[in-house]
Amino acid sequence: MGLDGKPKHRITLLFMPPRWPRKPDRKDPEFRKLDDRMNFAFHIAVAATINSGLWFFHFLKSTSWEWLTPLTLLWVGVILLHLLYITLIANYEEGQQIKD
Repeated sequence: MGLDGKPKHRITLLFMPPRWPRKPDRKDPEFRKLDDRMNFAFHIAVAATINSGLWFFHFLKSTSWEWLTPLTLLWVGVILLHLLYITLIANYEEGQQIKD
């Protein structure tokens, strides 16, 4: 870190995890929104990893996996529902009661 509190190297910015300026709490609407979006990103990463691996071996080994297309479409549908929830349905307003 430099004297101004900023990282000295640009590479450091690329690999640093996001920082939350206060104690993380699911009752905080901003933190809940960020947490939901990070969970969505993780969901996409897992889906992409597993699906791309399955399709890779499907083409590499010339398998006859009839279940692969429906599985991929189902997973895309679940991801779209997840996106719909975090963008349109979830309520991130102050004063919202959260069950622990």
